[in-house]
Amino acid sequence: METWAALFERAEGFGVDEEAIRAALAERRERGTDGDNADDRGGDTAGEGAGDADDSPGDDTDDVPDPADPSPARIVADADVLAADLLVGSDAREALDGPRGHSWTTLVASDALVDDAAAVIASLADSDLAADWRERIDEWREPVAQPPGDHPALASAFRGGAMHVLSFDDRLTTPGAGAGLHDRFPVSVREPRAFAALFDAEKLYPEVGDGEYPGPDRDPRA
Repeated sequence: METWAALFERAEGFGVDEEAIRAALAERRERGTDGDNADDRGGDTAGEGAGDADDSPGDDTDDVPDPADPSPARIVADADVLAADLLVGSDAREALDGPRGHSWTTLVASDALVDDAAAVIASLADSDLAADWRERIDEWREPVAQPPGDHPALASAFRGGAMHVLSFDDRLTTPGAGAGLHDRFPVSVREPRAFAALFDAEKLYPEVGDGEYPGPDRDPRA
């Protein structure tokens, strides 16, 4: 399995920017994975107001486990941020380097969310890079189930107990959307730059660990 450093080096030559990633993800979610039925992927929920009742996760199904207990050390990165971490770097990579360097944080992601990111990577770069990235991200993330039709990032946060969502989608990061979501479960949705500015591992550690903050305990490029 390739390291993050090796994957980032391979991705440098494709010249992808955040706008291209956002457009590719929006197109995928609008048409659904099969190109015919958006309901199969929840693409219709991604573009509406995140605070609307029909767009927020929370409807239990018999096939989906109960949500995990919320924790500030559990984080979701939407597919646009995951793809930008690999293909662009910049704010997305800076935001994810904090959790990547601390083993007591958890990246939560449903299969649908990772499928979206891998598809965007394949469409803007190549399928080999997407496959190798998928292997690496699967090693890092904690999988979580989600009901069909839910927004992948919001459902991952709700089901996985993540209190932070990173996204470039301004339909999720507006104050109104954030207030609507917080009424349903404890979560903050921020752009990567804002999350990176606020992430303080030393201040966060006492909420999840014992003793003094030990510092980063893993290489974010390994």
